[in-house]
Amino acid sequence: MRTAYQYKLRPNKDQIATMELWLELLRRQYNYRLGERFSWWSENRCPVNACPLIMPIPQLRDNPDYYYQKKDLVNTKDKFPEYKLIHSQVLQDGIKRVKLAFDRWFKADKNGKKLGKPRFKGKGRYHSFTYPQIKQDCIFNQRINLPKIGNVKLIQHRPLPDGFQIKTVTISRKADGYYVTLSLEDKSVPSLNSQVKPTSENTLGIDLGLKYFLVTSEGESVPIPQYYRKSQQRLKTLQKRLSRKKKGSKRWLKAVKAVGKQHKKVADKRKDFHFKTANELLLKADIIAHENLNIKGLTKTQLSKSINDAGWGQFLTILTVKAENAGQKTIGVNPRNTSQNCSNCGEKVPKELSQRIHSCPHCGIVIDRDLNAAINIKNRAVGHSVLKVRGVRRNGGTVKREAHAIP
Repeated sequence: MRTAYQYKLRPNKDQIATMELWLELLRRQYNYRLGERFSWWSENRCPVNACPLIMPIPQLRDNPDYYYQKKDLVNTKDKFPEYKLIHSQVLQDGIKRVKLAFDRWFKADKNGKKLGKPRFKGKGRYHSFTYPQIKQDCIFNQRINLPKIGNVKLIQHRPLPDGFQIKTVTISRKADGYYVTLSLEDKSVPSLNSQVKPTSENTLGIDLGLKYFLVTSEGESVPIPQYYRKSQQRLKTLQKRLSRKKKGSKRWLKAVKAVGKQHKKVADKRKDFHFKTANELLLKADIIAHENLNIKGLTKTQLSKSINDAGWGQFLTILTVKAENAGQKTIGVNPRNTSQNCSNCGEKVPKELSQRIHSCPHCGIVIDRDLNAAINIKNRAVGHSVLKVRGVRRNGGTVKREAHAIP
């Protein structure tokens, strides 16, 4: 089992200066190694028995792959002695990041579409570095011992779980300071989520939306908080102050930091809401069924601001991770026609997005549109095609109903 704990750091001025220097040197090294790979790829993209048409025939040279670039770090330290200040494994991890970024460029996603080309990091755009290995007793007396940086004070708001070993340590720079993320592992904890089978009793369907954050198949709804929209006026004021400052000045840097802190405040509120909502759902059922949405595609529509404000992607990731840690499971189902099909008889009832009530002319059921979708999601996860419903038909609103699966 793998998990991660994050704590806030309280470094002194010398430690802050050291971490800032490391991040800047690692940024330069990242850009150089990425450029080295781009240069070799552009000159050697053609096979040896073909003549390139876009440039003269290049001289043969070794491919600057992961192991070549790690070996070349010795030459980097000879030419630039300041790189000797960085821990050797931290420097090697920077080479690994270049490899992962470059490999993702040629790797297609599940839809067969290739990902974007890696970009060079501008000044201030390199935010973290990682120790791939560290001593297990590195934390003591509210301090963490970071090699070549020293004992850094941290706010350990919760103790580390018993039996877990520290695998990696990542130092991150955010708008309000530095954080340390400990990646923990305990191989003795088995993964039980694969043993859980979906049934009508242990499965809960949820329909994510913008009127409500989610509606469950039991008829419960969670209101959407809209943290970003509520803070837009404050962000607008801070952005105006930033626009009046001279770029690069001390006041401009102070204004940039204020904007960053406000954005982080919104993100922290949203993340806290997602964790609490996920915990509540996992207390109600062993299996949570949701739509397997193309969230990246939905964020390119006119509803992009509302979808990004809701944070569906982050919520589903948190829900999946917490379910695995608790020995539970999440199931993503095909979202096609979950709102259009009737959860009572299975017939398709076309409706516009503005129609919030599902009224089926075939069986006469009248329920909320999102509730109808949540029930369909649950049925698809369980494997049932239709639920037979006993309830009272009304001209508007939702109805309280009892349901049982048709065998």
